[in-house]
Amino acid sequence: METANLLLYTGVMALVTYLIRMLPLALIRRKIASPLIRSFLYYVPYAVLAAMILPDILYATRSFWSAAAALAVGAGLALRGQKLIVVAIFACLTVFVAELLLGIV
Repeated sequence: METANLLLYTGVMALVTYLIRMLPLALIRRKIASPLIRSFLYYVPYAVLAAMILPDILYATRSFWSAAAALAVGAGLALRGQKLIVVAIFACLTVFVAELLLGIV
């Protein structure tokens, strides 16, 4: 790839990223009153994070089933309000035990 093309692509990406972040601040001057839009905007970061992480969780282990078990344990602990370190440790232990039971380790 030529340097000129690389700089052009990087510049376009930077411009698009800047516009996506700047336009809402410039165009919306007052507080959003609609409860529907406010609740939608509240959950967008969580949905995007889940969409980025979920495929990696399911294919990070040697077996889909050990990953699914760890996801279930992690989600259950997180929904019960456990700390992140507790969720991570128990999810890792679940993968280890599940793969031992499946004979993968």
